[in-house]
Parts: sequence; C-alpha cells; structure tokens
Amino acid sequence: MKKIVFLLAFICTLTNSVNAQQDLQWSTDSPAGFMELQLPSAGSLLQGFMYKANGSKPHPTLLLLHGYPGNERNLDLAQAVRAHGWNVIYFNYRGSWASQGEFSFSHCVEDVKNIVAYLKENAAKMQIDPQQIALFGHSMGGFVCLKALQEIPGIKKGFALSAWDIYQNISTQTPTGLAQQEKEADDYFVLNKKSGKALFAAVLREADFHNLKNAAGALANKQVVMLDEHHQNEALANTLKNANKNYFNYEVWETDHSFTNKRASLIKKVIAFLDR
Repeated sequence: MKKIVFLLAFICTLTNSVNAQQDLQWSTDSPAGFMELQLPSAGSLLQGFMYKANGSKPHPTLLLLHGYPGNERNLDLAQAVRAHGWNVIYFNYRGSWASQGEFSFSHCVEDVKNIVAYLKENAAKMQIDPQQIALFGHSMGGFVCLKALQEIPGIKKGFALSAWDIYQNISTQTPTGLAQQEKEADDYFVLNKKSGKALFAAVLREADFHNLKNAAGALANKQVVMLDEHHQNEALANTLKNANKNYFNYEVWETDHSFTNKRASLIKKVIAFLDR
C-alpha cells in the first residue's frame, strides 16, 4: 500500500513538473502578451510594462517591486506567475532607471500607492481584477512592499524577499559605514537623487515612516510572507508575526541575496502564496 501511495505521489509530482514547463496555449479572444506602460505618479511618468495573462476576463495582478538600485528584476518569477493566470506589472520607481522625478525611499512607496490607484481606475481596459492586487518586493522592494501594504487598505497580500530594513540598517551604522553607503549611492548614476548623504539623512529624519516595526498594527489583518537568506530580519519578523491575526510566514533559506540556487522553490512558494 505504501508503495502505491508513493508511486501516485511521484506521478503527481512529475505531472506538475511537466505541466509547469509546457508552452502557453494562447486564448483566441484575448491572448497573453506584453504591454509597455508609462505610469503616472506625482506628476512624473514611470517606465514599466505588463505581462498580460491569457484570456479576456479580469485577472488578479501582481506588482513586482525591484531593489536598490534594481539590477535583479525577478522576471523569471513574473513569467511563471503570468503563466499561472495572473497579470504581472513591473516598473521603475520615480528617479530610477530613467523614470522621471527624484528618487527617495518614501517616493518608492508613494509610487506604489499611485500605481495601484491608476490600475483601479483603468481596471476594465487593462483586464485587472481590482480586488485581487498583490505585492512582491525584493531587497529594498521588500521594504517598499511592507510599507505599501501598510498604507493601502485594499491590498491584502505581500511577499517580501530579503527585505532591506532600511531604518534599522542606517540607524545602527558607524560613521565610516554610513559614509561608504553614501558614496555607493552617489555612484549609482541610474538613481536621480540630490546626494547619497541627503538620501540617507531622510531615513533618520523621517524615522516614524521608515521604521518597519511601526507597520505591525496595520499589517495585523494582512497575509504576509518574509523570506530571507540571513537572520538579520528575525527581530522585525517576530514583531510583525506577533501582531498578525491573519497569516504570517517567515523562513530563512540557505542561499544568496538573489536566491540564485532556489529559483524553482521561490517560484513555487510565491504561487502557493498567491493561491491562498
């Protein structure tokens, strides 16, 4: 009996693996596709695009939030999520990668809020289900994900991959360490900002906003995943988990910052979370 159960489980796993690698069969009425976007935010236009899901019905939609400065875009995840029936929208924040405006961490969060409002206003045209918008953010995008989830009541799901706890990081830096981060920011020519010094000074000046522990109450009824490659976010995760009354999952995997050796497992975990 155990052998039969094992064999059935193996066949099921093999079938799922094969199905995941199959080409997408296009819908005849509204096939999956690629749509370039120029998204408005606070008087600026943000460059982005949408992987549109198959079919003409309104689709749940995932916003993909990149890190700092944004070299890792997680587009393999985007393609897999689109094949699973979700629209996926990627964009560059204000002042990053030639999007208009000035870059700051608070502007990144505001951009998500403005884009969500735009998507709701244009939901019918873009085949978006406005009741099913979720967030996925990597590194700095993980910070943006948690902050935007805090500030947008209508969004219920957020997946923060190796979130950069910016306030905790900056507020505990030595003067030498902070100077190095300021210089690194100055060297990022793909970010339009006054200076690295001004960028991080705003984090300390607006501590209430940037401190992710302050988001615990607002995230209490949200569904949240935090997935890390280190234990540096453990205290933050415990604070958010203790306040959460819905669903909170925190794990640490043995991998690098881009989850290079865990892409298949990451995709599987994200899709399972979206299906909750």
